[in-house]
Amino acid sequence: MSEKKQIATRDAYGKILVELGKEFPNIIVMDADLSVSTKTCGFCKAFPERFFNMGVAEQDMMGVAAGMAATGKTVFVSTFAVFATGRCWDQIRVSIAYPRLNVKIVATHSGITTGEDGVTHQANEDIAIMRAIPNMTVIVPSDAVETEAVIRHCAVTQGPTYVRLSRPKTDVINETGMEFIVGKARQMKEGKDLTIIACGLMVARALDAAQALEKDGISARVINMHTIKPIDREAVRKCAEETGAIVTVEEHNIIGGLGVAVAEVLVEDHPVPVARVGIRDMFAESGKPDELLEKYGLTASEIVKAAKNVLGRKTA
Repeated sequence: MSEKKQIATRDAYGKILVELGKEFPNIIVMDADLSVSTKTCGFCKAFPERFFNMGVAEQDMMGVAAGMAATGKTVFVSTFAVFATGRCWDQIRVSIAYPRLNVKIVATHSGITTGEDGVTHQANEDIAIMRAIPNMTVIVPSDAVETEAVIRHCAVTQGPTYVRLSRPKTDVINETGMEFIVGKARQMKEGKDLTIIACGLMVARALDAAQALEKDGISARVINMHTIKPIDREAVRKCAEETGAIVTVEEHNIIGGLGVAVAEVLVEDHPVPVARVGIRDMFAESGKPDELLEKYGLTASEIVKAAKNVLGRKTA
């Protein structure tokens, strides 16, 4: 069996950004002295007059981005997720989200897979931070193919958006040319016994878990919930009605992220047993990405355990 193709979502971002720069002369790109890591360096090389290195001044970058967006520009701003959301919360809230300006915050190096950079560079709270801000759309692509579709969507739509990308190469699980619709979840696998709802790089692991569950006679549906806000309430409700149990999976703190967003829908619309797989409200540590995913329970085997647990609580 051939190995899965792997591409980092940040690499896909850099690639599509250059392509979009050729199509849309109103696109401006800003970075906080990390363009080689965030991959905006390609846009800088292709369109130096439309690229601005703002230095290690993330808050200023958000303010300037808001000003440029107010003049009609489509502005992409990038840095590591922990800096984009933690250092700049007030500027994003007041200067970008409140006036609904067309700023796309595309943050890389999210979650614990920043690896050896350690806790100061691991954004495990960013989804919670951004989904709490009114007017903000929050998207977590599952792979490189979906990332390209998401960034193209950002280029042609208005309003503030947060896109969460990762550092390491990850499995490509979508077909080239796939359609992306904001707020519309994608079913990756059919199943009738329970539903696994995942986002980002954890979608691939959810698919692996579903395959493992099949060997035990358990049919698991897999949903790629790429848009955390606005969440696809209809999809969540349908999965609850048809399968009767839900497991959520995310490379993020279980507080405030995908799991909570799904649970909010279920509590109001169709309560069923839920298990959340994610970081258990703690800081992680420095280490290799795969080792950290293993240590903090973000693996297919842990998803399988959660699935069997939630099935034990399922009402027949």
